[in-house]
Amino acid sequence: MDRREFITTAVASTAVMGTSAATGAAIKKYSVPIIDTHVHLYDPTRPQGVPWPSPEQASIYRRFLPADYRKIAEPFGVVGMIETECSPWVEDNYWVLDVSAKEPIVVGEVGDLLPGHPDFGEHLDRLHKNPLYVGIRFSYLWGRNVAELIQKREVMVDLKRLADAGLTLDAGGGARDVQNLLKITDQVPHLRVVINHLPGARPPEDPAELAVYKQGLRELAHRPQIFVKVSEIFQRFDEHDRRVQSGGRIPRELSFYRPRLDEIWETFGSDRLLFASDWTNSEPMSTFGEVLALTHEYFSQKGPEAVDKFFWKNSLAAYRWKKRRANQPSLA
Repeated sequence: MDRREFITTAVASTAVMGTSAATGAAIKKYSVPIIDTHVHLYDPTRPQGVPWPSPEQASIYRRFLPADYRKIAEPFGVVGMIETECSPWVEDNYWVLDVSAKEPIVVGEVGDLLPGHPDFGEHLDRLHKNPLYVGIRFSYLWGRNVAELIQKREVMVDLKRLADAGLTLDAGGGARDVQNLLKITDQVPHLRVVINHLPGARPPEDPAELAVYKQGLRELAHRPQIFVKVSEIFQRFDEHDRRVQSGGRIPRELSFYRPRLDEIWETFGSDRLLFASDWTNSEPMSTFGEVLALTHEYFSQKGPEAVDKFFWKNSLAAYRWKKRRANQPSLA
């Protein structure tokens, strides 16, 4: 190994420690390029306000735009992010594209259009002309009943239209979501799907229902177009029985969460898992640095190839996002 190779190897394997000027918290800059696949953008100061978050969510009820995200994430080595829509308002699909136009840290938007709505195709065609638009979110939000919706022919027609456009569907990871996704991908097998927040999904407590849920996940894992966001890891738990509890403590150590992460890893493997911070929704549970540290600690134990796949390569496979600046990675 010559001197140049030695220096390059040393830099690539070293994380740089620093301090956030805003918070005084320690910052670890990771050498792997990081694409964050789940970030929410919103501005409650707009005249029309926002549907989420609510004023009662005081700690995150503030303007959060790409520039605000950059200040938090770039010091850790994040080079790109995909916005995931947190509004059912059609016009907010366009608003996100507008506020992201001159912000190259944004490499994609997962919007919110309702399949089956008469205007779905029109808006999808218009939004899809922008290369930042990479998919839509379709889950049990805003009072929608996905199980009922997918019984309608026009909904499945629109999901096929989404797949034909090369765009991705984001969905939940609970028991009813899993069954819905099996039905959707049975009928639209070429649709790429990203399951959101699987570590935070509560498995059924009934043994028979739990068995069906796990079998459903295993079946989804055999479908190569299904990906999973490893997000919402930090939860409040009861001190005694490890059940999620609103008033419980939030464990910080990886050992507490490892059994659930192992289960997801063993089910879906290294090619299907994505890094996602769920910022700002996850902010009340942990700092941005804690989210990164815990996931990096877990995946670094799987080897450098697993780290690269988790933090950026799999996001390319899932969302087909386009590079916007030099420090963003590519497979070329």
